Amino acid sequence: MTSIKTRCPSCRAMNRVPTERISELPVCGKCKQFLLDGLPVEGTVDNFQAILNSDTPVVVDFWAPWCNPCVGFAPIFEQTAQERLRAVRFIKIDTEAQQTLAAQFQIRSIPTVMVFHRGQRLNTINGALPYSQFNAWLDESLKSQ
Repeated sequence: MTSIKTRCPSCRAMNRVPTERISELPVCGKCKQFLLDGLPVEGTVDNFQAILNSDTPVVVDFWAPWCNPCVGFAPIFEQTAQERLRAVRFIKIDTEAQQTLAAQFQIRSIPTVMVFHRGQRLNTINGALPYSQFNAWLDESLKSQ
């Protein structure tokens, strides 16, 4: 049985989730909050592919802590994640810490947001958007899934 390691977005504790249970609603062993719903999950080389291949659509924010537009966009991304609880998974990938993933997806500017479903990329946008424009773009991106 293979598993992924993911950090709880609520208490920051590391958790191991069997890959066959990713489409379910796994909870943190420490604080009992949802691991893959509600708040964006920290994407890593170890967990990203398994989350990406799940049946739930995935929205990925490639960002960096030194990027002012990324920092400004973060609350919009988090609010949207909370509003779309259980319908869509939200992942944040720090391009400084996860350079392999940044290279794999050819990230040239940040923030870059990508939408995936069952491992297939549906859409990509570069740059931070206001809340209403981001949600309109996301709705349009998810129509084809």
